[in-house]
Amino acid sequence: MTDKNDTPLVLGFSEYASQTERFAKAAGLPFSLIDVHRFPDGESKLTLPSKLPGRVIIMRSLDRPNDKLVELILAAAGARQLGASKVILIAPYLCYMRQDKAFHPGEVVSQPIIGQCLAAHIDAIVTVDSHLHRVHRLSDAVPVADAINLTATDPMAHFLQQNVDNPFLIGPDGESEQWVSDIASHYGFDFRVAQKERLGDRRVRITMPEGSYQGRNLVLVDDVASTGKTLLEAARLLQPYQPASLSVLVTHALFVDHAEEELHAAGVDNIWSCDAIPHPSNRVELADLLAGSLLSGKQLQ
Repeated sequence: MTDKNDTPLVLGFSEYASQTERFAKAAGLPFSLIDVHRFPDGESKLTLPSKLPGRVIIMRSLDRPNDKLVELILAAAGARQLGASKVILIAPYLCYMRQDKAFHPGEVVSQPIIGQCLAAHIDAIVTVDSHLHRVHRLSDAVPVADAINLTATDPMAHFLQQNVDNPFLIGPDGESEQWVSDIASHYGFDFRVAQKERLGDRRVRITMPEGSYQGRNLVLVDDVASTGKTLLEAARLLQPYQPASLSVLVTHALFVDHAEEELHAAGVDNIWSCDAIPHPSNRVELADLLAGSLLSGKQLQ
């Protein structure tokens, strides 16, 4: 049933409830939690509010995505069944974006498959620092009318300005340059970008550029930390310069296996991240960024 009140409703899931509630508050919109019951065989039963407005915003970050994707599709399709005419997805971390081509014979190219699956159930999507390379527009990966790929560089820059004295930013590879240079431009921070040669999923070789790193507050900046091996190798190369401090700041904190412990063991003092993915390192909130984009754009029209 459709609610006669046409104020959009924000729907969230329990594992991302606090972030979703902050977003709803920043956007000035009501918030409701989706009830999820999981049966012994792993199937999920979802219960949404029985009365929905015409526009529904579903917020879920899609790290560890396989179970989440099924529940997200059920939620979006269920919102349609209950009368929603427009479904907007806010996925601060968007999964399956890396595999945008077949690198070896027989590999399944997952990006367009997942993108088209999402597009079949939503009308618009907003994400943050999506991992796009050969495909440069989010709408090419998720073919919906409104596909917004925000960057977290503004709140990250403000965080560093408030918490680090004269930081020196370092990108651990060429792909990180767009984030590092953008963050540095806000306050005129010094920055350098290293070069990386990937030797495997967990092995990399880093070439560090020349720089006056001695005694500086160094901050390694990247969009996503998965195994953390790239950041780890960069941290090891910077230790001989005896920096005043060495920190890591990333948008998406996956940090699988023992990545955090290894980084600390390599001399990293601080590990910080945005709250795109719930993690103990979360320090930079994205609620205002996401709400501002939604309210200033045409997604809610």
